[in-house]
Amino acid sequence: MEPSQTINIRLFHTNDIHSHFETWPTIVGLLKSKRELAKGKGEATLTFDIGDFVDRFHPISEATLGKGNVELLNAAQFDAVTIGNNEGITLSKSELLNLYADAKFEVLLGNLTISDVDTKSFSKPYKIYEKSGVKIGVIGLTVAYPVFYETLGWSIKDPFEALNEILPIVREQSDLVIILSHLGMRDDQRIAEQFSGVDIILGAHTHHLFPNGEYAGETLLCGTGKHGNYLGEVLITLNKESKSIINTEASVTEVHKVPKYYQDETTKIMLANLMRLSGEILSEPVTLLTSNMSVNWFKDSPLPKLLASALRQWTKADVSILNSGILLDGLAQGHVNKGDIHRICPHPINPCLVHLSGMELLDALNRCEDKELTHLKMKGFGFRGKVIGRMVYDGIMIVDRDKKRHFYQEDIFINGEGLDLNRKYIIGTLDLFTFGHLIPQIRDADHKRFFMPEFIRDVLFWALKSV
Repeated sequence: MEPSQTINIRLFHTNDIHSHFETWPTIVGLLKSKRELAKGKGEATLTFDIGDFVDRFHPISEATLGKGNVELLNAAQFDAVTIGNNEGITLSKSELLNLYADAKFEVLLGNLTISDVDTKSFSKPYKIYEKSGVKIGVIGLTVAYPVFYETLGWSIKDPFEALNEILPIVREQSDLVIILSHLGMRDDQRIAEQFSGVDIILGAHTHHLFPNGEYAGETLLCGTGKHGNYLGEVLITLNKESKSIINTEASVTEVHKVPKYYQDETTKIMLANLMRLSGEILSEPVTLLTSNMSVNWFKDSPLPKLLASALRQWTKADVSILNSGILLDGLAQGHVNKGDIHRICPHPINPCLVHLSGMELLDALNRCEDKELTHLKMKGFGFRGKVIGRMVYDGIMIVDRDKKRHFYQEDIFINGEGLDLNRKYIIGTLDLFTFGHLIPQIRDADHKRFFMPEFIRDVLFWALKSV
């Protein structure tokens, strides 16, 4: 078909940046250059972020509660975003409602709703864009964690149920349908299999990288990995008359291999200014330490013990369990400010309570004392540290802890009394252990209570205020 009979539309997309701003000036420089090239060819463009752009491990995101991230997206001229779990469940409800107040882009989100009367939503389920005469329907969906969202006061809908309602409405109005999906690769594949009429899914959440896209049926799936390592691009060629798709070409640019002259100087200055502002905000004093409080990931040390004691008090639990690796460093004698606490405990991890029988607690403690777990290097489930480290307890005493490989009922004392295998104990711990394979007994506990929006560093802040 002759070029005069076709229309080209070019999409740019990022996902799971997680406030890793190291590559952001290069990404912005690339976007500016690529948009200019597209404009010269008569191509329309749209630019999207697919969630988890905010991550409170970074001082800018922590100090500004994500609003600094929104400034960066504004300056980079994004057209729309959807949210990830880091925007959705690491901010309080009021903070999320306010996050995008100054956004110059659309927030598209079809499965999170507000039930509060007179509260204006910060998002819309979809938007129809018109580019070069082509109507492009864009839907946003995010992964549903009902317990967490409901604890924060939201109503989160299963994304497949939401899509079943939204897609027919959007399809009817559109020549082309795109989903901004912070659901993960498997759910993107499920959407492609179960729903007809979805042309492109720009994916996220599972940090998958599809260098040239992958087809599931007739749907093109895309993903750019994580941390701004890649910028995604999709060139869509349509029939000018029928507006039907002739061809799609997906690609990624490896940002670390792009020459430095692409870095956008305005963005670099903006980041430096945001860092200065964040430093000022996080300089708020917390306490004055009369001596050093050290952290050792593999031996007993003062600061983890202080945190374990505070966690038990704060959650009103019988005992507490946490890992020393949750603290990345100790605190030096002298003034301690909020920035110091954030630096050593940057994780978006919440305190929680679980109920375990004495038998389950015994099994859990044997798992906690497993050297494999102590030395486990990991990322994910909110953990931003290096190793899990030695477990720290408050209210639990293990006889000959460092001399045995396996422990029995008679080795465990709870607040000075022998472990009762039939009793239910209330354990204060970290939501980190309610996921995955780390401590199966905590993961599988039949009663869990999550404290949100507080992070474990809020408990440390509370403890240090009393030192």
